[in-house]
Amino acid sequence: MVNDKMKKKKSPDTAKGGPPGPQDMDGVLCGCGIELSSKQLSLLWQYHNLLRRYNPELNLTRIHRFENMVLKLYADSILPMRFVDLPSPLLDIGTGAGMPGIPLKIACPDIEIVLAESRANRAEFLKTVLEKLGLSGISVYGHAITSGYEQSAAGIITRAVENMEKTLERIQGCLEHDGLAVFMKGPHCDHEILEATKKFQNRFRLTEDIAYQIPGTSHHRRLVIFQRKDAPLRRQKEKAMKKHRVRIIESEQNRTFRELKKLLTAKGAKKQQQALISGTKQVREILSAFGPQCLAWISKSDRMPPPANLPAHAAWYQIEPRLFDTLDIIGTNSPLLLVKTPEVPAWDPQQGLPYGCSVLVPFQDPENVGTVIRSAAAFGANTVIMLSEAAYPFHPRAVRASGGAVMHVRIMQGPSILKLPEDLPIVALSVEGNPVGKFDFPETFGILPGMEGPGIPKYLQRTTVSVPISPQIESLNASAATAVALYVWSQTKTSRQD
Repeated sequence: MVNDKMKKKKSPDTAKGGPPGPQDMDGVLCGCGIELSSKQLSLLWQYHNLLRRYNPELNLTRIHRFENMVLKLYADSILPMRFVDLPSPLLDIGTGAGMPGIPLKIACPDIEIVLAESRANRAEFLKTVLEKLGLSGISVYGHAITSGYEQSAAGIITRAVENMEKTLERIQGCLEHDGLAVFMKGPHCDHEILEATKKFQNRFRLTEDIAYQIPGTSHHRRLVIFQRKDAPLRRQKEKAMKKHRVRIIESEQNRTFRELKKLLTAKGAKKQQQALISGTKQVREILSAFGPQCLAWISKSDRMPPPANLPAHAAWYQIEPRLFDTLDIIGTNSPLLLVKTPEVPAWDPQQGLPYGCSVLVPFQDPENVGTVIRSAAAFGANTVIMLSEAAYPFHPRAVRASGGAVMHVRIMQGPSILKLPEDLPIVALSVEGNPVGKFDFPETFGILPGMEGPGIPKYLQRTTVSVPISPQIESLNASAATAVALYVWSQTKTSRQD
């Protein structure tokens, strides 16, 4: 047990000139407030001797002086019990020579512990120790812990030097909801804590950050504890498979896969009125804002199950990795979201432009289309009118470049740029136009950037504005110029309202 009241530290009995014994170990531990029964002390002494015996061959520890071994290895392993009620079963990740797991097991026999050590020679050493000591309720897992490890753990503990962020990623498959991740760290780990908290804010909460000192020494330590907020992957999978219709897709000839593959083209996306959303942030935002339009969650095999807010009507497509990569043309390597796209009604030029600012889009590059839609949404344009020359706005690359804005703005389908009426209040972007900062925008107008290459037909250049740039640069990307013009318009609109 760990005693909060410090006892006077006993020094190893070296006056007799003999080697230290169990009583000397007991003296050092008592100086740290750790009191073990005679049986526990005997087990720890056996472990100490095995560690010394095998160390020259296996390089188990670089600490050799007796008192330092007791303080920095055994006492250090047991001291966390003073600050936290360690849960069971407890997974000791990167245990090495068995620390903190074996000393903790000796000090607290009721805790079930798994020692995880990927180095084969050390794993064999650990098995030898458990056999020699006759310990039960403790086992060795001789492999690396990855997110695919799914044996249930109520807590993990580690003295390993690995970054906290990486360890939290490793335990996604095993640590249960409300389980504890206990990190035994040195005093200078503030940056690690900050990065881990930032990355895993939706999965873990920081519950403890305890600075302490190994009693009677100058060794400063930190005990950093995170508590899991979500469920492990296997639990998420179980819930998802009960809630959603699951379809496993392993062949290119699978009908569903063929239909999904068609969405990679403008023709297929337009015909099916569906789109693939990619990228963790966009998927999360679209799912949150447009749940009813979500049709399916698409993942590599059964990895990364759908989140709890995916509507029950949506399916879960588990696609063989090679086939998934075919659909993931952006290369995000994260699940895709299949959505029903909004209707794109026809715009009749004879009816004039909608009130406010409309953006007429002639771009043939899907990424330029997505970028200009994003700018239109950002600066408050009322309508985006896709001219017939333009790429389809729900092409995967356009959706990606739009940052998901394509789902938020009103999009209409217009005619060819060559068939726009001359009397429309169009403000065309041209390098020969008047500086946009001096232009007085009308209440209702359409801003028209030029096509890649051909530019803007002469008859539509009655009213033109330009974005002044350095003379060393020949021209500005049309989508970038549109964004600048929209920003200037949004500022003049705000000034009028004020």
